[in-house]
Amino acid sequence: MSDLSSKQSTPSAPFNVNKLFGFIALLLGMCSAILIALSYWAISGPVVIGFFVSFVLYLYTHNKYSGFAFTFMILSAVATALYYPSVFQSVGGVELKSFIVPLLMIIMFGMGTSMSVQDFVRVGKMPKGILIGLICQFSIMPIVGFGLALASGLPPEIAAGIILVGCSPSGLASNVMAYISGANLALSLTLTAVSTLLAPFITPFYMSLLADEFVPIDAMAMFLSISKIVILPLVAGLIFNHLLHGRFPLLDKAMPKISMISIGIIITIITAAGRDSLLTIGGVLILVVIIHNALGYLFGYGGAKLLGMDEASSRTIAFEVGMQNSGLASGIALEMGKVATMGLAPAVFGPVMNISGSSLASWWRDKQPNQPQTKETLL
Repeated sequence: MSDLSSKQSTPSAPFNVNKLFGFIALLLGMCSAILIALSYWAISGPVVIGFFVSFVLYLYTHNKYSGFAFTFMILSAVATALYYPSVFQSVGGVELKSFIVPLLMIIMFGMGTSMSVQDFVRVGKMPKGILIGLICQFSIMPIVGFGLALASGLPPEIAAGIILVGCSPSGLASNVMAYISGANLALSLTLTAVSTLLAPFITPFYMSLLADEFVPIDAMAMFLSISKIVILPLVAGLIFNHLLHGRFPLLDKAMPKISMISIGIIITIITAAGRDSLLTIGGVLILVVIIHNALGYLFGYGGAKLLGMDEASSRTIAFEVGMQNSGLASGIALEMGKVATMGLAPAVFGPVMNISGSSLASWWRDKQPNQPQTKETLL
């Protein structure tokens, strides 16, 4: 009797939700692979989407991999857009791609609210790092993008999108990765700010030089488009931060999430618009984008080391070079009327760089640089 009561009083093992989501994701993943291999496209749609959703939940409930949940959330939306593109093309007669530029302006406003005058003042305090970072940023990625566009054999407008990604400034995600990896965060913030402000001048110049043989480039129109998308909301965000910093704490907390959601919506809309092209050349485009992204990290890090930068700063430049503002590139493609073609490379580049950047940052985090960041370095 005592044995029975002791067994009854023994607490049961806690229910592991994470393992349940992992099992469901594994099961749906295998079913998806089988259905796709057998060309049962209509049936595979809900199964593939279910796989991504369950995998997102697995990542979100996992202590170690929760940082990847947002990227795979975007991939689940992309999968939905590929199977059901009409859902993301128009609503009530309104084309959803018309929201891309306003969403980008919200993102750039959010970027401005996260910056301060100090981000630009630091240019004078670390001129060598800024100069080397900008040289790497605006030489490596445009040239690599041009080479890959020529070698890929992709249709001209899609190939031009690869160059467009390379000619864009660094993205906000690079700052997050610099922080996680133990890189020089102050340098990262300043490089992102300066390269973004230079984009209206440098991006049209490089596109005229490198992409004109693929698509006609109107440099002045591109300058005006980038100024509208970048400069105006960024300056508005800077002014807001300077005058009203701390007065709207809820807005300060919400802006990063709003920006992330906006990026996801933009990528999904572009995927739906270019769905037919993606199904035809998607494999080649994904491979080219992965190579472009990887070479950005490699040459950015190697170039910084070669020019005498320390380990922490070299990591920063690797992220600044390898992680581009794909959202801005998508907006430029839309303004050119080519979002379904030129916009595909930026749409693919976004999730790819988030996965690779998170992985590289996590790996570097366990290999802290010899010169750790001080409090002064971060401010």
